Amino acid sequence: MKLTDLRGILQYIPQFREKTFIIAVDGVIVTDENFVNILLDVAVLRSLNIRVVLVHGAAAQIKALAEKQGVDASNLDGAGVTDELTLQLAMDAANRLTHEILEGLSANDLRGACPNAIIAHPLGIIQGVDHLFTGKVERVDTELLQTLLNQGIVPVVPPLGFDGDGKTYRTNSDNTALAVADALKAIKLIFITAQEGLLHNGEIIRQMQVGDLQKLIQTAGGGFAGEMLSKAQHAAAACAVGVQRVHIINGREEEGLLAEVFANEGIGTLIYANEYEHIRPARKKDIRAIQMLTRKAVEAGELVRRTRADIEKNLADYYIFEIDKNPVACVALHIYPAQQKGELASLYVNPSDENQGIGRRLIQFVETKALETGLSELITLSTQAFTYFQSKGGFAEGAIDDLPPERRERYDLSGRNSKILVKKLKVSG
Repeated sequence: MKLTDLRGILQYIPQFREKTFIIAVDGVIVTDENFVNILLDVAVLRSLNIRVVLVHGAAAQIKALAEKQGVDASNLDGAGVTDELTLQLAMDAANRLTHEILEGLSANDLRGACPNAIIAHPLGIIQGVDHLFTGKVERVDTELLQTLLNQGIVPVVPPLGFDGDGKTYRTNSDNTALAVADALKAIKLIFITAQEGLLHNGEIIRQMQVGDLQKLIQTAGGGFAGEMLSKAQHAAAACAVGVQRVHIINGREEEGLLAEVFANEGIGTLIYANEYEHIRPARKKDIRAIQMLTRKAVEAGELVRRTRADIEKNLADYYIFEIDKNPVACVALHIYPAQQKGELASLYVNPSDENQGIGRRLIQFVETKALETGLSELITLSTQAFTYFQSKGGFAEGAIDDLPPERRERYDLSGRNSKILVKKLKVSG
């Protein structure tokens, strides 16, 4: 999807309006030259009435400060031991980064505030090791954050927590983002990193159901190295507490945040908690979507033009393939019971969602439906995609006699001279 295609963006607005996104930015990205563009993307989200909370890390800055001062930090990411020196480094780094983010929000005419909304207590002694000033998030001051969000203010949350005595503790930013997402019932948690996405054995995962991710994690860390294991664990945990979608994206890609949020294919990794892809019967409100999906194919002569009345008359034959509740493909199964034949028709996949196996899945879906209906044969007619049906769908070239009489009459009248393809259906087992 082109980001300039307003209609492509607008399809998401009803489901995102007045919902909360948690954007967790690694410290190394906050000081990257592309961070100004990320804040521009945040401004776009706010203009669409999407509530945004920014959580940031500071590991890269703690490391840089330690090197500058010639000292050794006891831990960088807030997951290990934080001694008093490292706590001071963390506070200095986090405060500076928070100030830079607030400056950036102001430059985009956005109001921001850094609240003391993270209540933490000491992580304590684990396996005999006292973690000193490393903190664990005890709770999130939801009322405070909601008050800011209701006023159109972007909360900026550093990786620091406070206890009831006013003591400060270093927290892990991934864990902080998870806690905030859970407390605010966010629909999205977006990790912005220096990686292309969630890497598993060096390969990027484009999308995965949370159950499959949990299985990978349980298998010796699942092939996730270092920082990626933390992102994987917190993505899985976020879905487990009700966050619908967790994204891991590259913060150095211009317009990457918008491309991930407002496009089905995205640019990074999507971990989802419920059914993300879904094939369902078409409804009356889908008629326009079917016409819009197939318009270019009709103009190119790939598909027969069907009026709204034509589709509505046979609406029960149509099925929609959704990605994240957005129609991206369609297909129809027209049944000829007297001949025990079905016609696979109107198969089309939105170009931006091609090469993901959606067409083959729709063919398999139609075959299953045909078998359930007691059909013994599928036919399909094609002027330009016949090699696809043969190589991907297992169809063979047929003849005009393979068409049911009713369908043959319309074939003769159309003058399209489409190739006739046939597939015998076999009952499994």
